[in-house]
Amino acid sequence: MTKFEKATIAFLLVIAAFLGMVFVGFIIAKWRQPLGPALQIPEVTPFGMPPTWTPNPQPTSTLPATQALASSQIETAPVIAASDTPQAPAPVVGLCGGGSPKIILVVGSDTRADGYTYGLADVIRLVRVDFVIPKVTVLEFPRDLWVEIPDIADNLNGQDHEKLNQAYLYGNRGFGYTDDPARGPGLLARTLTLNFGTQIDNYAAVNMRTFTKIVDAVGGIDVTLPKTVDGRTADDRDKRLLFLEGTHHLNGTQALTLARIRIDGVFSRADNQDRVLCALRDKLTSPSVIPNIPSLLRSFQGAVQTDLSPEQLGQLACIGTQIQPHNIVFTSFPQDLFEQGRTYDPVFDKGVFTWKVDYDILRDYVRQFNEGTWPSEVIAPEIQQEEGESIICE
Repeated sequence: MTKFEKATIAFLLVIAAFLGMVFVGFIIAKWRQPLGPALQIPEVTPFGMPPTWTPNPQPTSTLPATQALASSQIETAPVIAASDTPQAPAPVVGLCGGGSPKIILVVGSDTRADGYTYGLADVIRLVRVDFVIPKVTVLEFPRDLWVEIPDIADNLNGQDHEKLNQAYLYGNRGFGYTDDPARGPGLLARTLTLNFGTQIDNYAAVNMRTFTKIVDAVGGIDVTLPKTVDGRTADDRDKRLLFLEGTHHLNGTQALTLARIRIDGVFSRADNQDRVLCALRDKLTSPSVIPNIPSLLRSFQGAVQTDLSPEQLGQLACIGTQIQPHNIVFTSFPQDLFEQGRTYDPVFDKGVFTWKVDYDILRDYVRQFNEGTWPSEVIAPEIQQEEGESIICE
């Protein structure tokens, strides 16, 4: 082999190596690229407090005694003298490549269409994922809270308050009352932060049609009901609305029907939604489905509103297989805080159903949720929680 041939081969190897690195870099970039616009939540001092205000580590007197005790044991971090060479805190390293706890806004849209042009937020959940413990805590937000919504006043003759679930509707393309790139999920996230001090990192919204397709794609789910759920009415006695006590194997349509029944009230419906989500989690983390998760995600790309990247979705799928059942907790605000009421809505020119509740108490619960201190108790898997309290995935 001549020197020229050797030089040519060496040159081609260098080019091939360079192209290989470019290709790998491209794949990594795509792997880490969000699937949708990121949230743009401004830094605000919540609730109109003065600049020197700091959260009170003690809960309000209305909290249960066990939670008050847990909060009272939170120690104040020691004051460290400033130095000329401050050291950055060591990065948090958890399972599955995860770092610090992440809070994800999860939305279930009530639209039956394929897209997200319209639709109210029928389901509103905050999912706190801790990759170190590991633990997942899911907090339900009632959709009928009367809240201040940014960006809508110019389109509603100065009105800046509406129900929480309408923030999602007004943000999406059908109404387009916001310039937020994240549309409905973005406006809903900002509304939650403005009114309750939530700390949201990412979002994922699913419409009803996509939800049924996901459940069907994994072969259905198994849901165990502690008591019969009867959604039949005087006008509709169809047995599709009746779910007897016990375990049911449900397809996508049946799972959606169960999750939407509210004849026993919104808190009972939230409990049933949590049981459906538990069952879906169990199926997604079962050995038979795990190998198909990447192709499942690809098949629904574009059918879900999310700013999560494929890498982050892979981390979430991974952590789901690492968590002990008693560390997956679905919780809600105590029911006794809420009282039924009505609020005059200029948009509809009538009184609409809303919840009467002390928002300062809800903010204190949210603060503890953000910190991972509520719910703090460890719940044994065999204990069945009462409605409105915490439910664990068994």
